[in-house]
Amino acid sequence: MVDRTPAVTFGEDQEISKPTTVYIWDMDETLILLKSLLDGTYAGVFNGMKDTKKGFEIGKHWENHILRVCDEFFFYEVIENYNEPYLDALSEYDDGRDLSNYDFSNDGFSSPYDDANKRKLAYRHRSIAEKYSQGLHKVLDQQMIKLWNDLYSLTDSYTGGWLSSAHALLEQTLAKTKPSASDHSSGMTPRSIITKDQSINVLVTSGSLVPSLAKCLLYRLDDVISANNVYSSWEVGKLQCFSWIKERFGSPNVQFCVIGDGTEECAAAETMRWPFIKIDIRPASPYRFPGLTMEMVQSYIDVIYGPQDSKDEKLKGSSELMKFFSARGVPSE
Repeated sequence: MVDRTPAVTFGEDQEISKPTTVYIWDMDETLILLKSLLDGTYAGVFNGMKDTKKGFEIGKHWENHILRVCDEFFFYEVIENYNEPYLDALSEYDDGRDLSNYDFSNDGFSSPYDDANKRKLAYRHRSIAEKYSQGLHKVLDQQMIKLWNDLYSLTDSYTGGWLSSAHALLEQTLAKTKPSASDHSSGMTPRSIITKDQSINVLVTSGSLVPSLAKCLLYRLDDVISANNVYSSWEVGKLQCFSWIKERFGSPNVQFCVIGDGTEECAAAETMRWPFIKIDIRPASPYRFPGLTMEMVQSYIDVIYGPQDSKDEKLKGSSELMKFFSARGVPSE
């Protein structure tokens, strides 16, 4: 009989990875507040305890900043009518040309939307991605930076820390477990198992792509959501975006979780059989910012994918089994 038992192998680092979690976030009235400030919905749920006029003024200031960034740095006046669902959508048309001295203002980008103009739009998308990766501090003057910082602080104060709390949770989703100096001093060897917990933040917004990228920068989300992980469902719908995300990231070791306030993302998550957490701006709700925690998010994920504790026990069992065979001199391959 042929022995089909898998060989036990040991490399310099044995790694057993926990599942990668892809968190799919809505933007407006989830990670940021804008529409509810402008129409008074946010102030309204506080039954007179919030100044509606002040909220409206804050919202108008944000609108002005968003439009300024779009027009001055993201070519929005020219490409407003050419929305794409994500920045890499036209990558097949981008020939990789050096854009350092490219004259965007005189390249003739216009209708018809043919291959030549798709290439010019792809250039603009690449330029936007580069500016996004650099951050607004590279393009805004000191006066504008101060106005922006003051507005962020004012908004965060008015909303009870909504913006900073949401950002903090996004940072927590990206936390990774790494071996520390104390691990090595306590006896961990280069062959010890390192458990990695990897996560990815993806944004799927019903707004058009370029203003959504500008919002990410202005609301300080660019360090927790990369430009190529921003999707616009404006024309294609959220279910289509979710399908693209599953195709892009999906594997047996990947799990998904959707967080938003709308019915469309709820229905799309249900179709995909992914957990959905509904954000509620009412002050008594725990599903808001501040309020929502990683423990709460994980509890929704566990309902669909199973508790992480049981998976950790399996990893621990695998670790002990490897130690058992290693102590008995099982050779490495």
